[in-house]
Amino acid sequence: MTSSRAGSIGRGIPWFVITGVLVAALSMRGPIVAPTPVLRDIEGDLGIGSATAGLLTTAPVLMFALLTPLAALIIRRAGAELALMLSLSGVLLGTLVRALPGFGWMLTGMFVIGAAITIGNVVIPVIIRRDVPAARVGVVTAAYVATLNAGSLITSLLTAPLAALIGWPAALVAWAVLTLVGIALWGVQLRRSRREGDRYGERYSGEEPSGERVEDLDPTVLTGPMPVVARADRERSIARRPVTWLLLVSFAIQCAIYYGLSTWLPTLTADELGLNAEAAGALASLFQGAGIAGAFLVPLLARFTRPIVPTVTICVSWLVLTVGMLLSPELTWLWLMIGAIGHAGGFVVIFTTLVTVSRSDAEAAGMSALVQGGGYAVGALGAPVMGALHEVTGDWTATLALLVALAVIYCATLLASVPAARRGR
Repeated sequence: MTSSRAGSIGRGIPWFVITGVLVAALSMRGPIVAPTPVLRDIEGDLGIGSATAGLLTTAPVLMFALLTPLAALIIRRAGAELALMLSLSGVLLGTLVRALPGFGWMLTGMFVIGAAITIGNVVIPVIIRRDVPAARVGVVTAAYVATLNAGSLITSLLTAPLAALIGWPAALVAWAVLTLVGIALWGVQLRRSRREGDRYGERYSGEEPSGERVEDLDPTVLTGPMPVVARADRERSIARRPVTWLLLVSFAIQCAIYYGLSTWLPTLTADELGLNAEAAGALASLFQGAGIAGAFLVPLLARFTRPIVPTVTICVSWLVLTVGMLLSPELTWLWLMIGAIGHAGGFVVIFTTLVTVSRSDAEAAGMSALVQGGGYAVGALGAPVMGALHEVTGDWTATLALLVALAVIYCATLLASVPAARRGR
């Protein structure tokens, strides 16, 4: 196996690896969303309030922000295949821990799941870049992002019906089946790679085309909304660029709205529309399901239209979603389908802009680290703040009004990043 990225060009498509990546992706977001359709049951059974319940999705997102440097170190030391095995094994462990009685164990399990998923977030783009021919990286990455949404769709849609049959603790444990399939596939791939002596560090020795040695760079690449680590000296230079802060604010708001809504959608729609848990979960699943199409739509727009068009599309999507849910909740199904374009495509727009304005691979890594580290940290507040507002006011009006305000700020910063990127600032 060649040591450079160029060496992947001309090889056949590694279907087994791609299948393994997509199966693993089902466990990279689904476990975070799984408790949301039964959040009211969790609150009642564990005796907690809405703000506290919001911590269940805050915990994994906070891990994304805090543990990326450790994830990168694990990948360096263990190799890509073993790192992904560790990620999936951690998701399985966290799923079992959160099924133990008591909110403390449940929150601990969510922290473990978030820490494990952080490793997967970092290593899967590495595997795609390493094994997939260059001409197919974009398609495989889009399929990966779509499968992240598919995992969320499945758990949003089916957790409540499962809970009605076997109880919510057992329903949450049931999703470990998807993780076990991923572990089985990557166990086979790990044995294959060890037989070939084809570990991550061996593949990535030598020089990158940019002339910088691999050991001087972070082991991740910019293929989407995945955490990346940077060196501190590079962060100092990019912090002086306005576009960096515009993208950071945009990404932070994107995360806050997405994870806040993902947490509370089933509860919100049940309260606002008088739905039972199964129907509310099915309605909320539209937000995840339509995102599968959104993951492919924005790259198509970027290819065939002017650069501003995808950005405007994303902004309109978020505004339609938040304003629509506030003013016409009876059409929530429609607003969710439109808003899904924003949550799936927004990542693509933000990171495409980031790559475009970066003047080197090192600067791209540094800018991505700052944008994602700060963005996930702020985004982790979305769910508990929404829950606290609901708890204080007794309804969802103030919460939805907050989302409209956030969407307006999001659009302003994201649109401002376009001319800033054009001027190279």
